[in-house]
Amino acid sequence: MDSQHQLWSRRHFLLHDRTLLPLVGPDEFTAKYWQLRDAVTGSSHGRGTTYFVKQDAHHWVLRHYRRGGLVGKLIKDSYLFTCIERTRPVAEYRLLHRMHQQGLPVPRPVAAHVERLGMRYRGDILIERIEGARDLVAWLRQQPLTPPQWQDVGALVKRFHDAGVYHADLNSHNILMNGAGQLWLIDFDRGAFKEAGVWKEDNLARLLRSFNKEKAREAHFHWNQDRDWPLLMAGYEA
Repeated sequence: MDSQHQLWSRRHFLLHDRTLLPLVGPDEFTAKYWQLRDAVTGSSHGRGTTYFVKQDAHHWVLRHYRRGGLVGKLIKDSYLFTCIERTRPVAEYRLLHRMHQQGLPVPRPVAAHVERLGMRYRGDILIERIEGARDLVAWLRQQPLTPPQWQDVGALVKRFHDAGVYHADLNSHNILMNGAGQLWLIDFDRGAFKEAGVWKEDNLARLLRSFNKEKAREAHFHWNQDRDWPLLMAGYEA
């Protein structure tokens, strides 16, 4: 039986996995809800604040959708509403659910929330937190990856590409690795399943730029394009 369940009210749409979160309302998508329960275990800061929360034995990530770039300076967190399935929280939830069912290494989606604001909407998502894993930027700030690890990164990207998964922002922050070398891909906002095309090469070029961008920021960042990129591509092409 499908564990996914959805609820509509006049203003809110809620989509959730009943095996992880049997009951859900709009409050669960606010930081205050978790803070009042002393259930916030941490946070990270990017365009906004992402909260790490816990419920019983579960550890989740709560993210509010925010705009970036020049548009984000004028319209911080609302988007044009066309239909519920095309909203960013619901689309990402559906994509994560499908990938998780296929056995791809992604966080499991817990719940999504869309708040209607006339012709616009705001949104949030709750996803599983990958315990004990850090992004590649955090790893490379401390130590270099081994040649087999770089090959594993390439193989990870290839696995998603072979499944037809387009990642809209494939970069070094969105690849996680734990101490055992296990890898995951995260942050599938605006991602999709696509037919084969030049988007795969564009994905790889974006990933390469992200490593070079981090190296330009930090001289001691453990990245050498001439040495490491061929290893990654060897894993991709194997």
